[in-house]
Amino acid sequence: MRLGRDGRLLYANDASEPISTALGLTVGELVPAGLRDDLWEAGQAQPARQLEVVSGWRTFSVLPVPVPELEVLNLYGTDVTAAKVVERFPDSNPNPVLRTAEDWRLIYAKPASTALVEGLGLRIGDRLPDDLAARLSAGLSTDGRASADPREVRASDRTFALTPVAIPEFGFTNIYGTDVTALKALDKFPDQNPNPVLRASPDGRLVYANPASADVVAALGVGVGEPLPDGFWSRVSEAVAGTSARVIEVEGHGRLFELLVVAVYEFGFINLYGTDVTAARQVERANRENERLLLNILPAPIADRLRQGEMVIADRFEEMTVLFADVVGFTGLSTRMSPAGVVELLNRVFSVFDELADRHDLEKIKTIGDAYMVVGGLTPGRGHDVERVADMGLDMIEHVAAMEPSLGHPLEIRVGMQTGPAVAGVIGLKKFIYDVWGDTVNTASRMESHGVPGRIHVTEATYRHLEGAYDFESRGIIDIRGKGPMHTYLMVGRSARGSKGHDSTASGH
Repeated sequence: MRLGRDGRLLYANDASEPISTALGLTVGELVPAGLRDDLWEAGQAQPARQLEVVSGWRTFSVLPVPVPELEVLNLYGTDVTAAKVVERFPDSNPNPVLRTAEDWRLIYAKPASTALVEGLGLRIGDRLPDDLAARLSAGLSTDGRASADPREVRASDRTFALTPVAIPEFGFTNIYGTDVTALKALDKFPDQNPNPVLRASPDGRLVYANPASADVVAALGVGVGEPLPDGFWSRVSEAVAGTSARVIEVEGHGRLFELLVVAVYEFGFINLYGTDVTAARQVERANRENERLLLNILPAPIADRLRQGEMVIADRFEEMTVLFADVVGFTGLSTRMSPAGVVELLNRVFSVFDELADRHDLEKIKTIGDAYMVVGGLTPGRGHDVERVADMGLDMIEHVAAMEPSLGHPLEIRVGMQTGPAVAGVIGLKKFIYDVWGDTVNTASRMESHGVPGRIHVTEATYRHLEGAYDFESRGIIDIRGKGPMHTYLMVGRSARGSKGHDSTASGH
């Protein structure tokens, strides 16, 4: 456009129409005085100052250039709409946005474009695949408006709709992407899907349920078009908001379903994809029960080794403490009781012992008739296992004494302990057991059988480990069957002088 010194618009080419319209100018008429002065002032500035003019959805930059010889002011306009958009969009746009040079080389990709770019195998500087470049070129928009026919492309197992917009002023093309994977899936899946698929509106109404959803819908107690139960909808809303797990369990008609919550924001609804996990849960329960039974037979580390495929498990321990406990006079007692009474008695006693073994973190090995065997020292480097076994022995005597009044007849146990090397391992193929062998085991058994009711009978080796932490009475030299003369001791209890380090609060001694 050209402006005369008197402020009259002398000329405007056709491309100037949006600017002249926005400013209210007509060729041959005077330009408003305020605008005229602003234009001349901007043109005489050093350097010349550009002005912006907004016309509808478009933005123009107007550069005033004085021509002193003709006493006119030329106004050169440039459509900067794309540049203004470019300043705003890329990194704030939640959808993929790419920018390519005129030869379709990728010169920019915002973070949200990662799946698209990686799926196409592109890096900055690479040219788009020929077929994609051709399709985008055919659908190119040059007026800054969105194309009515986006081009679809598959990348990273997703479907994207791409809209190319040429920005000729800057020599590049913006490609605006939308992930339409969900929409493509919606076009084909629901009624043919063998698994439950439900759809909810943002206000919590069930708007769709495929035939496979019958049990889930029945469990929810709603029909299509009805509000979902408040509690269920709250869980769905929390899953969408990310404040809880995205999987919700629903049980109905004896079946258990997991529903995966997926918000489809582009289409204003929430999909619930169901999987029947009834059989899987039954297997999990069976596995948990099998695990529980396995851990009743084997120490956890040994069970882990078996699960990992180790065929032969045999370990030598340089220092293991073995304890045997036996009910005094059990043979005579059992002859005066019914078989059921005998089983009930042993079950009560051994159940208490099992709890004590767990409390002191020791390993029950087995029961042999009325004898109970427990060991410490299977966990390398833990320390103080001798004290743990001693504390359990004291607790066993105390608990049996407390149990006696409710039994209606006297009940005492003998306890024997020995500390030394032993071998432990798994034997058997079907009814396998974890057992311990060696002279240490035999000696502990002899300590029990040669012991005193209500006391813990220990060897010199065990005494040396516990000396100072527990009080003892020396029995002197006694003849032990199969072992010969041995100097043994009877434990009195934990010493008031304290422990060597083991925390005995669990035992109460």
